[in-house]
Amino acid sequence: MRCSCKQCGTYMIQTESERLGCACPECGYRCDDCLGTNTVVSRDRLRELAADPRFSQENLDASFMREEPDEWMERRGE
Repeated sequence: MRCSCKQCGTYMIQTESERLGCACPECGYRCDDCLGTNTVVSRDRLRELAADPRFSQENLDASFMREEPDEWMERRGE
């Protein structure tokens, strides 16, 4: 993952230490945004998402089907 520092915009590098994340070589700012930490989904929320129609097998399958250019243009109204 390539991250830019939220403080100064410099390209950040992943650190190799006990604290996972990236560190800015310019200003020393650290973050772990690209690792997805602190984004744990609770079991209750996961159950709710399992029942969400957006994640039904049909919708997931449709997400990976390639549309033909004509279908795509028709959907856009062209």
